Amino acid sequence: MVTLMLWSMVMALAPQDPPSPAVLAADAPFVDILDLPAPKGVVLEVGGILCRGQELLVCTRRGEIWRVQDAYGKAPKFSLWCEGLQEPLGLLEHDGWIYVSQRGELSRMRDRDGDGRMDELETVSQGWPLSGNYHEYCFGPALDADGSLWLTLNKPFGDEPFGHADWRGWAVRIGKDGKWQPVCAGLRSPAGVATAPWGEVFYTDNQGEWCPTCKLSPLHAGDFHGHPHGIDSCKLPASKVAWPGPVPDGRRIDEVAREIANFRLPAVWIPYDRLGRSASGFVWDADGQFPPYRGQVFCGDQYSSEVFRMSLEQQGGRWQGACYPFRRGLKCGLTRLAWGTDGSLWCGMTNRGWPSAGSEQWGLQRLVWRGQQPFDLVEVTARHDGFQLRFSLPVDPASVVPSAFQLQNWTYDLHSDYGCAELDRRALQVTAATVTQDGLAVELVVEGLLATRVHMIECAGVRSRTGGAPWHDVAWYTLNVLP
Repeated sequence: MVTLMLWSMVMALAPQDPPSPAVLAADAPFVDILDLPAPKGVVLEVGGILCRGQELLVCTRRGEIWRVQDAYGKAPKFSLWCEGLQEPLGLLEHDGWIYVSQRGELSRMRDRDGDGRMDELETVSQGWPLSGNYHEYCFGPALDADGSLWLTLNKPFGDEPFGHADWRGWAVRIGKDGKWQPVCAGLRSPAGVATAPWGEVFYTDNQGEWCPTCKLSPLHAGDFHGHPHGIDSCKLPASKVAWPGPVPDGRRIDEVAREIANFRLPAVWIPYDRLGRSASGFVWDADGQFPPYRGQVFCGDQYSSEVFRMSLEQQGGRWQGACYPFRRGLKCGLTRLAWGTDGSLWCGMTNRGWPSAGSEQWGLQRLVWRGQQPFDLVEVTARHDGFQLRFSLPVDPASVVPSAFQLQNWTYDLHSDYGCAELDRRALQVTAATVTQDGLAVELVVEGLLATRVHMIECAGVRSRTGGAPWHDVAWYTLNVLP
């Protein structure tokens, strides 16, 4: 039985065909992929990236931090800044220190004498238990608006031969005094954690048992995110999360949200195999580095070797939004993203333990916006009777007819099985399509909208005023609340 389960999971993770040459050619006019080759003997299994002017600090799963000088030039220079860490999976510069997450602690480091090597290391916080299971990763840190630091703690995978550890599958918040508090439960494999421009912390989780597909969710103290592993820790005095009670197995996700008071629905469901399989590190484009998408989220995927994007809005005090394709064809599974000082997007990668559509085992590449303006579906927002679709260039009104759009929606179950198919899929009828006065948006009236469902919106029939088809003609909108 165990063998069968493991074989099923291996098959679920088996690489698919890489993107076709036509798909990659369609991406190339807008976004270049530039490779940063590492010297012989340097293995960049990237766990974190920190941009500092013309140089980078890159931490690796092997416990090293590499300094890369002249990172944007023709001859980058690598030097070892630090070694001996335990699988660092995030870097943050704050108050003159470099903060790094390790399995068992949050540390901070600096180079006091300026010789290019770390010479001071301090423990900021520690004490969350470890059983020794290989899957007990620690991601972060992210800095929130009040100066607290957040980490997300992976749950163990498979059996627990070394015993059970409390607080696994939790998010912890560390105050300025270094004391940590377990504040959110129910996480599975929370590979990305980052702070929005307004100071709110979000995380990404990976599809698997009790997580029907990948997702982006806000982290609010007291929330339960659906995975029952670790919820017995809710009964411990330090917990900031009320015990949710027995988690129903095999119930529709909206039913569970109604039954469990502190259950947090994600802001965005990321449909499995339509847009990657294993969402990882993400960043906000707060400054318009990639101009049409200013304010949106760019996220990597550990499996599909791509960067996709997400847009968010609030309705009824709750976050919801859409995800969209962006750039495929990177050479390995992505773990971390970071904005470069030149406006490019650094992409750190590692394939160890995570099969991917890329052909390499590790690497560091960056995406460079070429400056050409695509005709693209930029953002989908919800209306009381449908959706508004905003484009990057004016649309041709003659192409905006109901038949130019195809919509369907579906839901998921919360269950102990690995992942979840798209359930109760329904085709939706577009009854009206109207171009806004500025020509940049289309308002759709749609029959059959339902809350707590994913809505796939295709606009392959829309054309720009010059006759061009959209660079990307699909979005998946998670509708938690009808406006």
